[in-house]
This record gives sequence, structure tokens and C-alpha cells, in this order.
Amino acid sequence: MALGISTATPSSSRACRFGLLLLHHHPKPAILLSPPTQPHSTSVISKVLRRKSIAVCFVLDDADRQSSSSDGDGNQLRLAAEQQRISDKRARKKSERFTYLVAAVMSSFGITSMAVMAVYYRFYWQMEGGEIPITELFGTFALSVGAAVGMEFWARWAHKALWHDSLWHMHESHHKPREGPFELNDVFAIINAVPAIALLSYGFFHKGLVPGLCFGAGLGITMFGMAYMFVHDGLVHRRFPVGPIANVPYLRKVAAAHQLHHSEKFNGVPYGLFLGPKELEEVGGSKELQKEIERRIKLSKGPS
Repeated sequence: MALGISTATPSSSRACRFGLLLLHHHPKPAILLSPPTQPHSTSVISKVLRRKSIAVCFVLDDADRQSSSSDGDGNQLRLAAEQQRISDKRARKKSERFTYLVAAVMSSFGITSMAVMAVYYRFYWQMEGGEIPITELFGTFALSVGAAVGMEFWARWAHKALWHDSLWHMHESHHKPREGPFELNDVFAIINAVPAIALLSYGFFHKGLVPGLCFGAGLGITMFGMAYMFVHDGLVHRRFPVGPIANVPYLRKVAAAHQLHHSEKFNGVPYGLFLGPKELEEVGGSKELQKEIERRIKLSKGPS
């Protein structure tokens, strides 16, 4: 701020834009306003106290007000830019969620319909001769359940020993803010789908106990993959809406446990998904898990 100071006699005090007159024996101050007479002033306030025939003038430059006005305009521009950035980010996120939702729904219906048809026609052909292959049927269904459970332990081991180690350059994309509906880490879903497709194909086009076991293993891997997609991608990371499964207590617990994996509070534990809460309990993370569950419940309800 530019501040000008000058002294003048009482006769010249009217020329001051911002003057202070001190005169003797005047108990009350008087405030005088006079119109600007110089080209660079913005306001005039004269505070008068009668003491001596001295006038002290303080002059504020126009540059100060221009600077203040410029700062205000700059703040408004920055605020508008920030609001536009937030609006663009929300629109981009909405588009990404819709894109991934379409991909998830199409893949789910496609895989589900193919799996149902494959199971139906395979056992229909197996029983064409009138003899029901009990052993093969039992082996197929038993291995489908076993493969689905076994995939949880495989995923836990691979997550820790591979994805967070030698394959970190691919998995790292999952631990960073995502740009776009897909990320490099999604390649692992395709990699896991290859053996499932191979096992299903071999079991579908061949008869016998071994093909039946292969068919069951491929079916179990497929079921695990679909469940993983809905819980991990939908419920945990909100890449698409999952509907009522978000209110299932154990799945909410699973989602909270996996969220703690991303916080790295327990050195990355849990590495599994569906058994993640049990992993946390083993390393003393029960209290943090409960806090995360409560946080997610509040977040789902929105601001009160």
C-alpha cells in the first residue's frame, strides 16, 4: 500500500485527501469528508482534533485499490476453475462407472448363460444312453465347489508373492488413482480366465471322469471370478453399483478388510478377499476393521 504523508497550514488542510488536524483545546473530534481533488486519490477522510496549526495528510494511492481488486478477481477466477475441475472430474467418474457397468453386466450375463448352457448340455449328453454317471456328476460338482474355494487361497498367495513382488509394475495401477474405466491390473482377470476356459472346453467336449473333473474345476474358477468381480470391483472399489449385496453384513466386512489392505496399516494384510477379515484378526486388526466398517456405513448413508 502506498502511503503519502504531508504537512500543511490550516488554510491548506482542505487540499488533503486524508488529513489529520490537531488543534488545542477541542474536546471532541470532528470527521470531515471532502471530494477528491487530485487525479490519483480514491477517498478523503479528515479527522480533526484542534491542537496546533498543523495538518497531517495521509494519501492512499489508486494502485492499492487496483491491487486489491485484482486479487479479488484472481480469487474468483481460481474458484471458478476449481469448481469446473470438480465438475469435470465428477462427469468423468460417472462416465467411467457407466462404461465398467456395461462391461460387467455384459460379461456376467454372457459367462453365466454360457456356463448354464454348458452344464445343461454336458449332462444331457452324458445321460443319453439312459445310464446316469453318478461318479462323474459328483466329481464335477464337488470340484466346482473345491475350485471356487481353492481360488481364494491361490489369489491370496499370488497377491502377496507375485502381484506385490515381481508383478508389482502391473499391480501398482490398482493402488493408484484410476484414470479411465480400466487399469493395467485388469489383465490378471484375463489371465485367470484362460485356464478356466481351457478346462471348461476340454470337459465339455469329452466324456468320462477326468473330463468331468476338468469341467467342474473350470466352472468353479468361473464362479469365483464372477463373485470376485462383484465384491472387489463393485462393492469395494465402487466401479459399478452392486445393489442389495452392499447390505450383506459379511460382504460389508470383506469390503472393509480389503480397504485396509490399500491403507497398508498391517503391511498389506489382508491379501485374500473373502477370507480377508480372518487374516486381519490373526494380526490384531479387529479394532481397525470395526472402525472401517462403521466408516463405510456412514459413507453409504451420506451426510445427515
